[in-house]
Amino acid sequence: MQPPILLVDSSIYVFRAWFTLPDSLCDAQGRPANAALGFVEFAHRLLAERAPSRIAFAFDQSLSSNFRHDIYPDYKANRSPAPVALRQQFDQARAFLRAAGLCELSSPHHEADDLIGTLAARERARGGRLLILTADKDLAQLIGPRDQWWDFPRGEPLDPRALTRKFGVRPEQIADQLAIAGDKADNIPGVPGVGMATAAKLLRRFGTLDALLADIPAIGTMKLRGAGRLMQLIDAHQDTIRLARRLTGIECAATLPEHAPLARQPPDFDALENWFDLMAVGAARRASWRALLTGMPA
Repeated sequence: MQPPILLVDSSIYVFRAWFTLPDSLCDAQGRPANAALGFVEFAHRLLAERAPSRIAFAFDQSLSSNFRHDIYPDYKANRSPAPVALRQQFDQARAFLRAAGLCELSSPHHEADDLIGTLAARERARGGRLLILTADKDLAQLIGPRDQWWDFPRGEPLDPRALTRKFGVRPEQIADQLAIAGDKADNIPGVPGVGMATAAKLLRRFGTLDALLADIPAIGTMKLRGAGRLMQLIDAHQDTIRLARRLTGIECAATLPEHAPLARQPPDFDALENWFDLMAVGAARRASWRALLTGMPA
């Protein structure tokens, strides 16, 4: 069986390193380097464990310029801009990937989720399988019968059945669930007083959001505490739900850069050495990376 393509929701892993590693980790110029170095260590472990032949690292480029702001200007308005020190480290993480011959992607109009969704759709059309690395529930909506979702290195890869147990709905229902309950992390409105658990119960009964909205009176007949009140809430907030659903769904037809092959490319060792010098990386870790990228022993 052909191995899966690895699609990495990269920003999450940069942020994770930023918040967990000490800011005393600095580059050769004394600037904070914890996020970039932590992300590169994540990439090293991933490549060492999985040895993928095809992999893409997708990044979010802007909080304010993607198409969802045209739909809802307050989308992600609850998030503060990243500090300069972190933005610089995002640039360094991406520079490392390019030097290592690894595909890295971003777009001013689409989020990392949409780039991953577009790559996923293309791969699935070719009969391929996906392994999506993320800690984000949103991306579980892309997981099909032969795919897996993985918060690497925490836990194990999850297939659709395991994701259903984890989130309470099938992967293809997650965007509908978020549209009903809202998503505070992304500042997406939902039905007031309706949480993810109640949204899951509704979807288990109706299957899809369209079926739910087509038969709202049936909510009142459910064997659910407060079913009548829930029916009234859904009825009163239909427009909010429909708006939210335009935000929670992942776009799978984004424009991708033509210069980013998913197959691993030969590393640029001069660029890597410059990166290692800038980031004050020691000799042992440099040798480990060279061995990993060439398939030769350190």
